[in-house]
Amino acid sequence: MKLKTKKGVARRIKMRKSGSLKRGQAGKGHLNACKSRKRKRHLRKTATISPADDKRIRRLLPYG
Repeated sequence: MKLKTKKGVARRIKMRKSGSLKRGQAGKGHLNACKSRKRKRHLRKTATISPADDKRIRRLLPYG
């Protein structure tokens, strides 16, 4: 049986050329007035999925 891709995960997580998974940073949706400019700037960058979550996320993305 073919595996179906979990679309919610597919929209949030992309694969890099190296095969590692990248994700957006959390914590920039609201309550930004109290966060420093530096903190908000660093939240714009992408992050790598942690090794602890990597296996679980790849199961949701059959192409992963």
